Amino acid sequence: MVDELGSRFAAAGHEIALVGGPVRDILLGRGSKDLDFASSARPDAVERLLAGWADHVWDIGKAFGTIGCRKGDWILEITTYRSESYDPTSRKPEVAYGDNLQGDLARRDFAMNAMAVLLPSHEFVDPYGGIEDVANKVIRTPGSPEDSFSDDPLRMMRAARFAAQLGFTPDPGVVAAMTAMAERITIVSAERVRDELIKLVCAPYPRIGLDLLVSTGLADHVLPELPALRLELDEHHRHKDVYEHSLIVLEQAIDLESRIGAEEPDFVLRFAALIHDIGKPKTRRFEGAGKVTFHHHDVVGAKLAKKRMKALRFSNEQIDQVGKLVELHLRFHGYGTGEWTDSAVRRYVRDAGDLLSRLHVLTRADCTTRNRRKAEALRSAYDDLEKRIEQLQEQEELDSLRPDLDGNQIMELLAIGPGRDVGEAYKFLMELRMDEGPLGEDAAKEKLLAWWSSRP
Repeated sequence: MVDELGSRFAAAGHEIALVGGPVRDILLGRGSKDLDFASSARPDAVERLLAGWADHVWDIGKAFGTIGCRKGDWILEITTYRSESYDPTSRKPEVAYGDNLQGDLARRDFAMNAMAVLLPSHEFVDPYGGIEDVANKVIRTPGSPEDSFSDDPLRMMRAARFAAQLGFTPDPGVVAAMTAMAERITIVSAERVRDELIKLVCAPYPRIGLDLLVSTGLADHVLPELPALRLELDEHHRHKDVYEHSLIVLEQAIDLESRIGAEEPDFVLRFAALIHDIGKPKTRRFEGAGKVTFHHHDVVGAKLAKKRMKALRFSNEQIDQVGKLVELHLRFHGYGTGEWTDSAVRRYVRDAGDLLSRLHVLTRADCTTRNRRKAEALRSAYDDLEKRIEQLQEQEELDSLRPDLDGNQIMELLAIGPGRDVGEAYKFLMELRMDEGPLGEDAAKEKLLAWWSSRP
């Protein structure tokens, strides 16, 4: 397929090369169905050359010199040779077309991504020693990192993301430039920052990338709640390092990810695990007898999580999901050794809703104690809770928990029309359902009438 494309462009007098990540991944033995190309052809010419050959062509990135297409199972993006930079006060790149491959490679983020294979000749082009960086697992820029990050500050986050994805180590000069220029990330749009953060959190080694964001000061600008978890330990070491604890919870959640049946990394679960304790810095209190408390850090943390995710332009669904998991992550600790009534178990399931499997994983991952006896007791208690949930689900269909009467039945029984009273009656029946389980229509009607007659 690649050679067909190369021959098509060569016959029209244009140069084209496979570039960037796909070339790096070939050297790493990694496969991908997404391929990037650079060409001397301008976007209009690229569109003409793809017409009749690709299965589908789109021009959504044409303003930036990119034409996309699908060929069989492959997704291709072909970009005209270009240079790209940021105005110091602008969030949008300025695009200028180039006229040769060497110049195009010079503007790329890292040397490992500045390699190319000319088509159809298969000539390997590596002017900046990217193949050595891949062999040595190093992240280095083609030119000076200061120039590279000045052109596009998002590259600083990309360095952290590649460290998390590949397990590579940034060159000391790259780390120094990230530290010195961290504040410049603020000119990049929230959407671009968000997308890099998602890729980092969903990478195989997110801890490496997150540590890099924190140590360079980038996290202070994109996710300040994370470095804020590095609470100063008091002289008596009366509480554990919340930042370290959060990273361990994230890693343990990843280890348990298969429990939710996800085939791909689950961002909502991972991000909730990472930030589940972000309410602690605002709620920390030192009490008598050397005790430290974080009362209501779950509720405060949920609000902070929603606020940060909103600023980063996450979808409303993701914001609600992460916020709910953060808010509920402490609920289980009232379970003890099984003291919860069936009513409490039903409420736990009701409040978690379709996030129940994720909440199971988050709660289990949140146990980082080194005390084996305490850890085993927590695991055993949660095993017991899950068994009780399964039993109640079999008996009562908890996943579709509803009162014994619906709105129409309520209005008919009470002889009322739609309005607030119907909602109040429905709420009463729902609470009754939670407390006593399924009653049946007759019993529910009797209790509803008694409640209705007792109202002022």
